[in-house]
Amino acid sequence: MIVKGRQSKVKNLGFTLVELLVVISIIGILIALSIFGIQGARESSRDARRKTDLELIRSGLEIYKSDCGNYPVGTYTTNWPSQIVGDGTPASCAVTNVYFSPPTDPTSPNRYYRYYSDGVTYELCSSLEQGSGSQSCGGSTSCGTTCNYKVTNP
Repeated sequence: MIVKGRQSKVKNLGFTLVELLVVISIIGILIALSIFGIQGARESSRDARRKTDLELIRSGLEIYKSDCGNYPVGTYTTNWPSQIVGDGTPASCAVTNVYFSPPTDPTSPNRYYRYYSDGVTYELCSSLEQGSGSQSCGGSTSCGTTCNYKVTNP
């Protein structure tokens, strides 16, 4: 028996190539935008850590001066000692006193913290990723790249 007038309709249950390409393009654009946003957040986070590290060093230096009567003399870049300890004079500046262990820059060895002191004053410098300009620290502007953030004694 043949039924006239009925036509079988085939339903397409998939996506077309154009629809797939549009979706893939949109996903690619969203991923690209988020990568740039994340990079800025990472730089900002590393800069915040650099500032915090310099404040940690500053605190240790002030305690050192309180006990020893002066700041540690010298210039440190990549040659920081493993710990800043007392020198034995006066008695309150005992060699067993550990004032701080110098932190390292988050992108070390490409960047580093610079310290300079004549014993009376000091300068601490770092290179911020989101900073600009140039700061001299102990007669040099090098912190691995150009120093652009400086902390001095109050």
